[in-house]
Amino acid sequence: MASVTIDKRQKANGEFSFRCTVRVKKNGVIIHRESRTFSKKELAKTWGKIQKEAVELNSIAKQNKVITIGELLDLYFNDVDLWANTGRTKRYVIQMLRDCPLASVLSNELKSSDLVNHCKMRRAAGAGGATVYHDIAYLRSVMKIALPVFDVTANWKIFEDAVPVLIEMKLVGKSQKRTRRPTEYELERLIEALTERQNKQGSNIPFVDILNFSILTCMRIGEVCAIKWEDLNKEHKTIIVRDRKDPRKKEGNHMIVPLLAGSFELINKQEQTESRIFPYNSKSVTAGFQRVRKSLGITDLRYHDLRREGASRLFEKGYSIEEVAQVTGHRNLNILWQVYTQLFPHKLHDKFST
Repeated sequence: MASVTIDKRQKANGEFSFRCTVRVKKNGVIIHRESRTFSKKELAKTWGKIQKEAVELNSIAKQNKVITIGELLDLYFNDVDLWANTGRTKRYVIQMLRDCPLASVLSNELKSSDLVNHCKMRRAAGAGGATVYHDIAYLRSVMKIALPVFDVTANWKIFEDAVPVLIEMKLVGKSQKRTRRPTEYELERLIEALTERQNKQGSNIPFVDILNFSILTCMRIGEVCAIKWEDLNKEHKTIIVRDRKDPRKKEGNHMIVPLLAGSFELINKQEQTESRIFPYNSKSVTAGFQRVRKSLGITDLRYHDLRREGASRLFEKGYSIEEVAQVTGHRNLNILWQVYTQLFPHKLHDKFST
């Protein structure tokens, strides 16, 4: 720790001068000393304060490593404990950042202009504001733990100044609310084409059953392909969905989900060949869906939109938001209503015909 002293001295002409001395001691021994004389005490105090902070910052930099952002990302990548608990999106972003010009910047010298240039480059490559925001958010999270985990000095506080600027420049932003639902005609065509695909020799994935089950249960495809026979309660027509996705609780978030409409019957159709009810790779299911969708010329429809379709159907059937949340697994009811609901106005007529 540095110390500052100011000595008042009288010159031969009777005027006073002020000598400021900055010292650094280690184990009782002075290892650094510098001084300067001023005509006014306030000038001496100001200089002393500035020099003291500079010496202390320099001391910290010497104690801790300074490396490039790319090297810091590599440290994060190679830390088993950190990487194992990192989500798929964040992993992709970190690996992508490793190959960007930003990776060559020293971790303690990152400036707002570096972030602005990175965001402009990403925008020019076609990335949207919400996608680019992931770059900034995930980089900040890595830099924030650099010192306590890796003894690396990183200027993570620069994000406090940079983010408002990036938002004002519209280089980053929130994702647009997605409202896409498949029409009845699109679903009919998808089911017809998927039936043809699964009937081909060598195909063993029941695409149509999985598609209908995804809609009726509002499950993510990863959840559909993970549910097990041992978690099925035939008496209550429910199933346990384990480790359900939740931003606040990534593990142990098990939920009992009701198997509504024909979803229970779809399960009973499946052969019990192993522990999982739908023992298929979720990526293979999604890939098959995408190929069929593309061949039909259906645009801007993702497999995850089936989850919105299912939730919207439940609302149209008259289920309350709390009841729908029991199916979808949402803890935050606002997100359920705002993101996973897109009602067809013409369906409101059905209320008067029943």
